[in-house]
Amino acid sequence: MREVFHQSLEDVQARLVEIAELVTVAIEKATQSFSTSDVGLAEAVIEADAIIDEKAAALDELAIEILARQQPVARDLRIVVTALRVSASLERMGDLAEHIAQLSRSRFPERAIPKGLKSTFTRMGELDVTVAKKLTELLRTEDLSIAEEIRNDDDAIDELHLSVFEKVLGEGWTGEATATVDATLASRYHERFGDHAVSVAKRVVYLATGDWAGADDSVTLPM
Repeated sequence: MREVFHQSLEDVQARLVEIAELVTVAIEKATQSFSTSDVGLAEAVIEADAIIDEKAAALDELAIEILARQQPVARDLRIVVTALRVSASLERMGDLAEHIAQLSRSRFPERAIPKGLKSTFTRMGELDVTVAKKLTELLRTEDLSIAEEIRNDDDAIDELHLSVFEKVLGEGWTGEATATVDATLASRYHERFGDHAVSVAKRVVYLATGDWAGADDSVTLPM
């Protein structure tokens, strides 16, 4: 029974990595679509989000079954509870990638990126992809140095997010209302994607150390 239990825990970790990999693909395609107005990529992201949702739901069912049947304690309990919370964040990251793709599709054949902000959004997209890849590796290895890298990348995303707001609220901004809304929403989606990655990283730190103080879980994540 003990061997079966630990196989189930390994299955939980493997499923988290699989979902993180799917999220990485989603944000890669979404940001490329947003940059190039590739509606085919946008449609692919939107359709694939259902797969992420299904896998997250299946993982949650497995975790709940482990809790009910095995009644884990100590680190084993932390693994299962952490998996439930990480699953929710990964599912939300998939949703955010889908939102970016929907913006791209809604503006097709025009580009959704407003004039004057292309380089900013290109960089935000690159950072989100980097964060997603690092998060996948963190979930696979529990290398806590990666968690710190994710926090640093998120700081850079936050700075770019702030620069978008400064741009569209500045006196020199000449974009139409639609462009202002697109820029604001897209920037927010990129920023929240990074925040969820930080939240997952903090939970992995907690899982590895058992210490919330070291994780500094101070990020608030609305739906």
